[in-house]
Amino acid sequence: MDINNHINNVQISRIFEESRVRSFHQWMPDRPRGFSFLVVRQDVEFSAPVYYSLDPVHVRTCIGRVGRSSFVMALRLFDQSGTLCATAETTMVVIDPDAGRPTPIPDAEREMLTAHLGEPVRFHAPRADVAG
Repeated sequence: MDINNHINNVQISRIFEESRVRSFHQWMPDRPRGFSFLVVRQDVEFSAPVYYSLDPVHVRTCIGRVGRSSFVMALRLFDQSGTLCATAETTMVVIDPDAGRPTPIPDAEREMLTAHLGEPVRFHAPRADVAG
């Protein structure tokens, strides 16, 4: 917890990470050894605090977009009462594990990703009054 009795934002990112891992374990229990991908960007928008509780939070995951060599996961974290508390968009790029370079998504994996397409993340517009 942080000083305000909220679950810390770093822990929220870890919850999103665990949700990605669990999603892929469920979607691809026998993931091909050569299918490797890396997180290249993660954006998180917080909309309500998550307070500590013995009841679990819930994360809904889906694929928001599939590109040539990258894909985007959309993740939404709900607290124990069902309130949307945080939204994340994680962009991942598929890499050739030997070369360490981006590579097109193989057909079978593209089919799996496409089967899990859902509602993309819609972040609020940046505030014009925030000093940069």
